[in-house]
Amino acid sequence: MQRRELFSFLSSSIKGEGIKAKQTILRPPYFRDESLFQSECNKCEAKCAAVCEEEIIKIAEDKTPYLDFSKSGCTFCDECAKVCEFDVLNLEDKKNIDAIVTINKNECLSWKGIMCFSCKDPCLDNAIKFQAMFMPEIEQDKCTACGFCLSRCPAAAIDFKEIKND
Repeated sequence: MQRRELFSFLSSSIKGEGIKAKQTILRPPYFRDESLFQSECNKCEAKCAAVCEEEIIKIAEDKTPYLDFSKSGCTFCDECAKVCEFDVLNLEDKKNIDAIVTINKNECLSWKGIMCFSCKDPCLDNAIKFQAMFMPEIEQDKCTACGFCLSRCPAAAIDFKEIKND
């Protein structure tokens, strides 16, 4: 266990809670048409969830896949799209995850003057910049919404807002 993981665990233990999953439903980043989840995924045996090495693809009660970033993030490995038999997920439709990621300044330890880089360290895209040693901001043009920062934040200060593509 790394020091930051220990810090995160202790912080959530003190609060008496684990990291809360947001109510936003995020889909794997390989789809073109949201309606296909409802019409096609009920025919499937959840192969996308079975091949996810990060174990972030979960299956809802309606048998549709969604992303759960409570323990890890998406590496964009393409495996879920490769096993999708009903063309709901396609490699040709690969994109960033449909979410805007922000840091809640009222909850963030760094914004409160406590040195913490828990969100920056796991960011694969170097999308989190700090002003001096504090005040992190997410550079939206670099952020893929992969979710790695969410599970690492000991203060649960990372917010995901689903982008609706109508």
